[in-house]
Amino acid sequence: MTRTDVVQATTGRYLAAIDDALPGFVEMLFVTGSAALGAFEPGASDIDTMIVTARPPGPADLAAMAEVHAAMPRRPHFDGVYLDRDTFRRQPADQRPTPFVVNGEFRADQPCGELHPVLWLLLSRYGRTVRGPAVADLGLTVDATALRRYNLDNLKTYWAHLAAEGRRTLATMPAEAAVDAEPVAWAVLGPARLHFTLAHEDIVSKAGAGEYLADHFPRYACLADRAVRSRRGEQVAFTVADGRAGADSIDAVIEDAWRRWGHLC
Repeated sequence: MTRTDVVQATTGRYLAAIDDALPGFVEMLFVTGSAALGAFEPGASDIDTMIVTARPPGPADLAAMAEVHAAMPRRPHFDGVYLDRDTFRRQPADQRPTPFVVNGEFRADQPCGELHPVLWLLLSRYGRTVRGPAVADLGLTVDATALRRYNLDNLKTYWAHLAAEGRRTLATMPAEAAVDAEPVAWAVLGPARLHFTLAHEDIVSKAGAGEYLADHFPRYACLADRAVRSRRGEQVAFTVADGRAGADSIDAVIEDAWRRWGHLC
């Protein structure tokens, strides 16, 4: 199956299951994330969605939704954010509690960390309609100030913490010792995506983020290239030294982003 076939088959399976369990409940479904960006990598990428419902879900709805998601294939993960139609029109970006699915796990009783300004930017620019109107007809808007603030704050909190934790974990390990590729690639490519959005008010794939990091932070060009190749399925070895360099790259991206755009918030 092609990448497009995988996305279509998975979203089709979900819609068939939810329509059977809750007829008329899901009014709109849009693909976001890597699949919308044309960067879906089988075995590495999830299928991210925005799901708009006819009503706020009640207890019986939530139970049925949980059963549907529990029966979905484990790979690729079918992830998404649920909003009822009235809430969707308001475009909330405050990470409020709402039903959502992350890494294939349905959650209904906690804040949704996926509900932020970058999601609305991605949906408005690249979202693909599976059910419902064309994205261009939704009247979506993007608050540039909120987008900038979210990215800067995310760099200063989540990513700075991740870099510090990584250094502590690796501190006593030999530099040449092997480490898992996935966390290194995540650390190298993630902050670069936020830096790109700050620079261009646009979204870039993880592969594109690798190129962007290499162009703007050439010290990490080799590491970025290896991270991208690893995500594409190549067998790329990473060491403790690479993990430490990944933490350094996070700090470099954070410092540069706040120097360039921090005064605008």
